[in-house]
Amino acid sequence: MALYRYKAIQPDGKEVTETITAATEVEVREKIRDKGLYVMQVNEEVEKKSAAEELSFGGKVTSKQISIFCKQLATLLKAGVPVAAGLDILYRQSESKTLKAALEDVYTEVQKGTQISSAIKNHPKVFPSLMVSMIESGEMTGNLDNVMDRLAIHYEKDAKISSRIKGAMIYPAALSVISLVVVVFMITVILPTFTGMFADSGTELPLPTRILMGISDFIINYWYIVIAGAGIIVFSIHRYISSKTGRYQFDALKFKIPIVKGSMDKIVTARFTRTLGSLLKSGIPLINALELAGSVTGNVVIEEKIKFVASEVEKGETLGAALKRTPTFGPMVVSMIQIGEESGSLDQMLDKSADFYEQELEDAIDRLLKLMEPLLIVFMAVIIGFIVISMALPMFDMVNTVK
Repeated sequence: MALYRYKAIQPDGKEVTETITAATEVEVREKIRDKGLYVMQVNEEVEKKSAAEELSFGGKVTSKQISIFCKQLATLLKAGVPVAAGLDILYRQSESKTLKAALEDVYTEVQKGTQISSAIKNHPKVFPSLMVSMIESGEMTGNLDNVMDRLAIHYEKDAKISSRIKGAMIYPAALSVISLVVVVFMITVILPTFTGMFADSGTELPLPTRILMGISDFIINYWYIVIAGAGIIVFSIHRYISSKTGRYQFDALKFKIPIVKGSMDKIVTARFTRTLGSLLKSGIPLINALELAGSVTGNVVIEEKIKFVASEVEKGETLGAALKRTPTFGPMVVSMIQIGEESGSLDQMLDKSADFYEQELEDAIDRLLKLMEPLLIVFMAVIIGFIVISMALPMFDMVNTVK
């Protein structure tokens, strides 16, 4: 979808200049004519992003923004406001330019008689497939307001998990950057002031000092190679992880790293159970719900396992039995699902499991932060200590030589 600015003439002869989103210029002209206007000029525009959107990697719509939209639309629908009118209200008050542009197009399509689920399906980068499926179910059952409420709760929980994870990474990232800056400063600025003195002393320099001076000379004289090499490494890693094989291996590695594997288990379990429970409450068939819930975990290893579980359920096996034979989640989750299937309250059991693992995740992140803080400080102390000792050893040798 692109943004177009057009000039048109109203039936009363008044000139109108507005913007509209569409896939092609032909579609723009059709939409203008549908409004009863005479087209004069149509130009495609490059939409400028706000500072906030620039910082969020291209104005991506967040889970929090989706949650707020769903909650507001649910409130309007429960108050008796028609869907099209509700979309018009929310489109006009939206602060996110990306969401605003998508809602404008959705509003236009709904006015023409298109169902909201079909309209939002045209914007997969803004509205997730999970949202589309649940809204489709809500339209079929006439329960759209309650579905929007469930979506609001779901994305609010998802936003909370994402925020907690990002917040946990801020301190280690900041400490790592500070450590790197300090080390580079000591090697490139402080150490060279001692180099001449070491050379004039005539004493043989210790091995740690020679290594450090070699590193310092290389960084000072060939800094462009260091920067280029770092850029190539980062680019290569990113490209490999973006590939199908690399993504699978990277996602599998997350469950093998001792420090983070416990948190990863809880993240995917909480997301899977919360999503599956929401889908089942909205009337989505179990097979479709499993495939959608697997994709929401954000881990291709888990997604493949869930697809296998879905195929086993399709053959007639119960969900609990299929999960038990496929090592995907912990025994507690499997037991809760089996109890839910036997009692006919699977969606409620899934919600309870999600609540439990979300709380466990918060506790795990707190423990991880408490563990990482001293580890990072010790690591930084070792690196800086090595630099200081390497600079001090020749001085001791010089003093002993003088004596």
